[in-house]
Amino acid sequence: MFKREIIDELKKWKEKKFRKPLVIRGARQVGKTTAINMFSEQFDQYIYFNLEKEEEKQLFEQNYPFPDLITTLFIFAGKKRNGGTTLIFIDEIQNSPKAIALLRYFYEETSDLFVITAGSLLESIMDRKISFPVGRVEYMAIHPCSFKEFLYATNNELLAAELEKPEVPAFLYNQFTALFKKYATIGGMPEILKHYADGTDISSLGSVYDSLIHSFSEDVEKYAVSSAQANYIRHIIDHVFAEGGTRITFEKFGNSEYRSREMREAFRSLEKTMLIRLIYPSITFSVPASPSMRKKPRLHVLDTGFINHTRGLMGELVFNDNIGEAYRGIIAEHITGQELLSSGFSMSNKLNFWVRAKKESSAEVDYILPWKGKLIPIEVKSGSIGKLKSLHQFMDRAPHNIAIRVYQGEYLIQKAKTIAGKKFTLLNLPFYLIHRIERELDRLIEV
Repeated sequence: MFKREIIDELKKWKEKKFRKPLVIRGARQVGKTTAINMFSEQFDQYIYFNLEKEEEKQLFEQNYPFPDLITTLFIFAGKKRNGGTTLIFIDEIQNSPKAIALLRYFYEETSDLFVITAGSLLESIMDRKISFPVGRVEYMAIHPCSFKEFLYATNNELLAAELEKPEVPAFLYNQFTALFKKYATIGGMPEILKHYADGTDISSLGSVYDSLIHSFSEDVEKYAVSSAQANYIRHIIDHVFAEGGTRITFEKFGNSEYRSREMREAFRSLEKTMLIRLIYPSITFSVPASPSMRKKPRLHVLDTGFINHTRGLMGELVFNDNIGEAYRGIIAEHITGQELLSSGFSMSNKLNFWVRAKKESSAEVDYILPWKGKLIPIEVKSGSIGKLKSLHQFMDRAPHNIAIRVYQGEYLIQKAKTIAGKKFTLLNLPFYLIHRIERELDRLIEV
């Protein structure tokens, strides 16, 4: 079943004793509405409101006493108030500040109802135009599909089940690696996966990617603060996917004449839509991984498939035996970050990387993962341990002795030593096990 991981997370929310209305956050086209429609099968009744429709929006705009509003909603939907478990989904809620304010009453006065909200432009208006009731709602982030969801979407459910076994069978390495390469090539956007699962060849998916990118541009005026910023953001969208995975400068981004300040503000506005993330480096070796905002950020985009499409890398990835060798290893690094994000549904789930404080140093570790009070370095790279020089520099200064290498190779735990002589344990994870990274760390310390 497609979106199974999301449905499982929603079930956990449903089973909470002290449940709050749930606000689903995520970029356009990542399958928020589809997931909720599927989740609705868990209830006796499902009531759906789309506040882009004026008639349905007006239901929430009237000055009814709250109990009367609830009665009105049930009558409008043709449902009974005592008709069993009821899920109410309020879609495109950003169109009604009144509906957002009413969420506190759903929490305080109708604990028997299950209420979920979402909106395609929700991120751009949060903290700027509309405030959600503090302490009366909870949030869940939805990202493009993970590798496991890719397996479900492409009718490989048996293999997906194998990924959850305590010991993933080593004899399936070649199958998992081949399928992960396809996932790293086309990405995890639901519409792309649907076309691919229906038999569309990878080389014929270009028009679908273009359509998705065009849909992002169409909404620019709705979340830009001015017509000038709309132009800046539109320029960014035209160029941002080709730059995904690289460290960027704001000044003259995308061969423009735009100044750093203009681009920085436009990037921050676009970041609220969750189409991109600006990942700033840290120079620390212990938690918290405080980012250095004065250094150049690395650009993480919504989905790796967009990078491959705009860069014309589809063919290179399909025919390259090792993901890590394509596009200077940037694709392998980016899809690793995408997996790290999609394996968690918390809005606090962030990406960080490490650089050495010395200006003349080029040392850089791809990701650092906060885990049980430690910052665990993650390198996405093939080759021998001795070639992981940046990782060695981090480990020489780290107050622990655990590191991770993600690569196109088999699961392996190695006892290693830095160039300077510090002993440490290196957990080598194949790409298809990225989603288990914390579980594998837990196992490592139990051994």
